[in-house]
Amino acid sequence: MTEGSRPTRVRHAIIALIFLITSVNYADRATFSIAGNAAAGELGLTPVQTGYILSAFAWAYALSQIPGGLLLDRFGTKRVYAGAIALWSIFTFSQGFAGLVPILSATAMLFALRFLVGLAEAPSFPGNARLVAAWFPAAERGTASAIFNSAQYFSIVAFVPLMGWLAHSFGWRSVFWTMGGLGLLATLAFLRFIHSPARHPSINRAELDEIEAGGGLIHMEDQAGSSAAFEWANVRKLIANRMMLGIYLGQYCINVLTYFFVTWFPIYLVKERGLNIMEAGFAAAAPALFGFVGGLAGGFISDRILKRTGSLDWARKTPLTVGMLLATAIIACVWVDQEWLVVTLMSVAFFGKGVASLGWAVMADVAPKKLAGLSGGVFNMFGNIAGIVTPIVVGYIVAGTGSFDLALVFVGAHCLLTIFAFLVIAGPIRRVEISE
Repeated sequence: MTEGSRPTRVRHAIIALIFLITSVNYADRATFSIAGNAAAGELGLTPVQTGYILSAFAWAYALSQIPGGLLLDRFGTKRVYAGAIALWSIFTFSQGFAGLVPILSATAMLFALRFLVGLAEAPSFPGNARLVAAWFPAAERGTASAIFNSAQYFSIVAFVPLMGWLAHSFGWRSVFWTMGGLGLLATLAFLRFIHSPARHPSINRAELDEIEAGGGLIHMEDQAGSSAAFEWANVRKLIANRMMLGIYLGQYCINVLTYFFVTWFPIYLVKERGLNIMEAGFAAAAPALFGFVGGLAGGFISDRILKRTGSLDWARKTPLTVGMLLATAIIACVWVDQEWLVVTLMSVAFFGKGVASLGWAVMADVAPKKLAGLSGGVFNMFGNIAGIVTPIVVGYIVAGTGSFDLALVFVGAHCLLTIFAFLVIAGPIRRVEISE
């Protein structure tokens, strides 16, 4: 710890690194949506098989959220998160060998490896939430959470055109090899720069006091292993809490839109709108850029409302409601033919989705202090069940109707259900206390 009367701003560097690592995280999830069309042609995959492969990540990701949260509570964020980055990068790299291993079918190998990527990525977002809770006072958590959550859009802007170019110029396998290598570099960066606030070599006492006075849990990582022991009763208490259940349902509905975008959207542009894969990669970047801007705007607006009113309800729910109403613009794509108008409507939808993406800020506000990892794990499990459901449902809709129209309606309807979940089911936002 350094000395000095003016607070350092180490937490800003921490959130910037989390943002970059989360961008790689989301790019690895989206690899098959870019490589999938070319891979399906070469490997003979049907739309239903493609849907199952696209969903494989979310099966493991959702099912392993509770174990991932427990690992974070038990062993701390740094060790668990760094190991997770290394593993998901290795599994991503390995997908480039699908169809080249004689004893394994390409479908089985891709499903298994994407399943393992999901397993390895499970601690990532609960880990992000823990870092935000430890490093940021309450009045800055909306912005901090919006920054790392907006990485899902920046990832599309930065990496989808790159992956589209790689697939077009060097073949679909190069997408997996490149992104896997970038992930291993991210592991080294995480190990080098991420530390607990109380142990970070660059922070000074003034910043540490500022964080702690604002409600930052600066000793959270130092207390790893002292959290409440895992009991299924604690999981049941979280799920039985009406506010938490509303938050969990709302995150599931928001993620229906997320998973359509990172799985089927580039394929939709190719199959339904007639673009080639490189054009689709660049076209997908526009909605993602608007989602990125919306995500930052939502966090900033939320924190400004909190500072002015002192009300978490107004601060978190106002941007969420307005954003989800904008996101229903995705349904209008059913009735338009021009590609530029489709991209415009998708950009409006994802700007709205970005504004509304405050779920992780809400979790930092409400999670029981000794069950922060578990609470985040359950939250992310519910949210990523959408990653199981959405690719499969869309696959069946496309196979059965030969069109994406009903799929767009399916996605848009969940935007309205998100509003209902947060406004009607969740009720007032407050920190939950779980009796031991």
